[in-house]
Amino acid sequence: MSLVGRDEEKQQVDRLLMEAGKGHGGALAVRGEPGIGKSVLLDYAVSAARQSGMGLVRGSGVESDAKLVYGGLHQLLYPHLDRVETLPAPQAAALRVALGLAEGDEANHFLVSAGTLGLLTDLAEETPLLCVVDDLQWIDQESVAVLLFAARRLSADRVAMLFAVREASLPFETPSIDVLHLPRLTADDAGRLLDARTPRLADPLRARVIEESHGNPLAILELSSAHDDVLDHADAAGRVGALPVAHRVQDVFRRQIAALPMETRRALLVAAADAGAPLTTMLRVIEALGGAASELEPAERAAMIQIGSKVTFQHPLVRAAAYQGEPLHRRIEVHHAYAEVLSAATDADRRVWHLSAATTAPDEAVAAELEAAAERSRRRGAAMAVSAAFERAGRLSVGQQSMGRRIAGAAQAAFDAGKPDRASRLATEALTLATDPGVRAEAIYVRGAVAYERSSPRTDAELTIEAATLVRETDPERAALTLYEAVHAARHGAAHDLLDQAADLMRDLTPPPHWAPVVDALVGWQELFAGRPDLAVGPMRALQAAGDSEEARLMRGMTAGIGGLLIGDEDDVVTEMEDLLAQVRTSGALAWVPYALNALALARLQRGEFADAHACVAEGAEIADELGNSTESLAHRSIEAWLHAVRGEEDRCRDLAAQVLPEARTRHRVNAELAGWGLAMLDLSARRFSAALEGLEEVCRGPARRDVVRRAVPDLVEAAVRSGAPDQCQEELTEFARWAEHVDRPVTTGLLLRSRALVADDAEADGLYAEALRLHEQHAGPYDLARTRLVYGEWLRRRRRRTEALARLEAASSDFDRLGARLWAERARGELNALGGAREEQHAGGPLILLTPQEWQIVQLAAAGRTNKEIAAKLYLSPRTVGHHLYKAYPKLGVTARSELAKLTGHRTPDTSHRD
Repeated sequence: MSLVGRDEEKQQVDRLLMEAGKGHGGALAVRGEPGIGKSVLLDYAVSAARQSGMGLVRGSGVESDAKLVYGGLHQLLYPHLDRVETLPAPQAAALRVALGLAEGDEANHFLVSAGTLGLLTDLAEETPLLCVVDDLQWIDQESVAVLLFAARRLSADRVAMLFAVREASLPFETPSIDVLHLPRLTADDAGRLLDARTPRLADPLRARVIEESHGNPLAILELSSAHDDVLDHADAAGRVGALPVAHRVQDVFRRQIAALPMETRRALLVAAADAGAPLTTMLRVIEALGGAASELEPAERAAMIQIGSKVTFQHPLVRAAAYQGEPLHRRIEVHHAYAEVLSAATDADRRVWHLSAATTAPDEAVAAELEAAAERSRRRGAAMAVSAAFERAGRLSVGQQSMGRRIAGAAQAAFDAGKPDRASRLATEALTLATDPGVRAEAIYVRGAVAYERSSPRTDAELTIEAATLVRETDPERAALTLYEAVHAARHGAAHDLLDQAADLMRDLTPPPHWAPVVDALVGWQELFAGRPDLAVGPMRALQAAGDSEEARLMRGMTAGIGGLLIGDEDDVVTEMEDLLAQVRTSGALAWVPYALNALALARLQRGEFADAHACVAEGAEIADELGNSTESLAHRSIEAWLHAVRGEEDRCRDLAAQVLPEARTRHRVNAELAGWGLAMLDLSARRFSAALEGLEEVCRGPARRDVVRRAVPDLVEAAVRSGAPDQCQEELTEFARWAEHVDRPVTTGLLLRSRALVADDAEADGLYAEALRLHEQHAGPYDLARTRLVYGEWLRRRRRRTEALARLEAASSDFDRLGARLWAERARGELNALGGAREEQHAGGPLILLTPQEWQIVQLAAAGRTNKEIAAKLYLSPRTVGHHLYKAYPKLGVTARSELAKLTGHRTPDTSHRD
């Protein structure tokens, strides 16, 4: 098919290839209706790439192979599987298992994705690479997810990825990938294409073909070559009809197939029923049906197919016509023949799907084989294939309970595959079928997980409490897991009534030993949120001290990490969350990364490590968006608003808060209060004390007041005192004191002493300030220390103790400058001006603040001695992308070598002096 009228599209493809050659990789999804010329444009790209010396990997989707796990990926990577051994060991192992090259533990999907990215970028080190995938909508879901994962991470690699995607009534999504929509040809271009193909076609038939093809190139070519059929099938008005173009062209192909000998039509049906099968398999099926290889020859002569190691159809619509044009009983006969010919040992998955297609009534034996296929797919990390096999097994089940159990399994796998709408639909259906408490609990749990991501944590908590109630007597381990989800969700939504219900269930639960410390700590959360820190701190610290174990490892780590935030143990949280992140990154459990980064960001924030916290939320939000977890993305962006506030980036803070607060207040109340705290802190740092007091009262009296925003109480005290209304903070300060005394940490004790000094008389205040400063100098992060120096310096200046005030305020101003806390630094300089000791503003934050969050993250890892390849494996990037970020970071930092990074970075060593 000629590329008539596609000059702009060719230029866009040329730019993609040219940029990849320069090391600026990218991806493009060519979208359009059937026959619009997507494959022809891909052929143009392949030809252009070859002419420029680029390497090529190429694959194509086949509708009959869409359920074969990682079939598309295997097709694409097969010629280069010898390079798998160059990948990091966990990625190599996962990729071998996923592609069926080795047996092993369950292959993690994200390790497969990272391995594929590594393989493609490794190929591109030798020569720029073009990766072309036609008919992406028919590639299996697991392979599609892997390819899109890689495509989104090519910005610094010499790789161009080009996908062709058929437009349909239900759009096939390619999120975050640039799109090239192929429009229909203009009438002039349609005429040029028609004249090139059939130069002597006379009017009025020429005009009719142009009109009836609606600018679709394939329709122009096929209708022109079949113009007698067009005339024969015109309606009374002389028009071909109102069918969509694809149906019209398929009708042409169907009539051409109908003219073939009956034996050839049967052979074509065999090829169409499994277009991805090897030719040898197809020929065995044809022979099993009483035919011979020669029966394919008339179709080959008619240019409908090409015969090689497989049978390739001229166009997917030819395959569709060959399959759909035959009656149901013949299609069933062919699928039965495939199932008989294929081996259960070597072609188990392909065989079972043919068996399924040939089965039209409930059949428990076939359902059991499909369930076995689901378990094989699970070991290969292919959650969507698990879901598809379980659902089909459910449809063929004999008995409502078996059907409900399998549909529930399909729902859970769909959620694991990132398909929440499908998961919710299947879970709802399972609940209409199953009466078994365990099955119902599984389905309800899935609905709760979807609710967390789609509507609200509160709904998740309600549903998971219901699920736990069903199994608390019969399956205490599942009940513990379900209540873990309920408590975390209730906490995010500040739904303390549901937290009370979950805690009551936990108190009556007898979980396995490895769950007991987690359950006790979660009950401790409820005590803390109920205002009883004396009953909360013990079990929460006991969990932190408990030894790690394989069972419930991630749940234990997350509970210990968040619990540490709630009781002022941010140093322990950093250690806990860094260990947890190392585990989930190594294992490829990417879904856990946003949650761990959320807790780590809050701990870094509390330690005054704002650049690190910003890197955490940037990565956390990106991964949450990629996974479709909008609630967790919202949580990260709320923390980001706080970080903009502490840096004095007022416009960015207010704009982001305006985006997140309306939704966060209904979906993630804890993080809504964090964003609100940030807004109030802007006012406090800019000396707008009345506005700050109003905002902080809302935060410190809201439903999340005993969560991490409890740390806002010292700000409330400061705002109240500076507003001349110290009585407005007394209740909150009294509760903060009770909490600080029970958690007994130097930093929180220092915050309490600072707050008491603000409301104390002069005789008492000096000693309180001095002791708060001593504790913060020894134990606190730079932000808390600078804040304590500032308020103490302000108090000293007002008492005319100039020398002492200058020392405190100079130090505070320098601290704020290093942190990049612009408004706080200006406030400190304003105090110094009043003393006549003004100092020039330093460059805020030093050179490190010039880095983007990802550059900062990579610089930190490089400074710790990690290689580019190790950093890439940790962050799911390519080594070349890591090198690109370092290349951009060096001039910002004023360094020329990796060895110089260590002296510019480094964190405060976690304070362990207070630990038991």
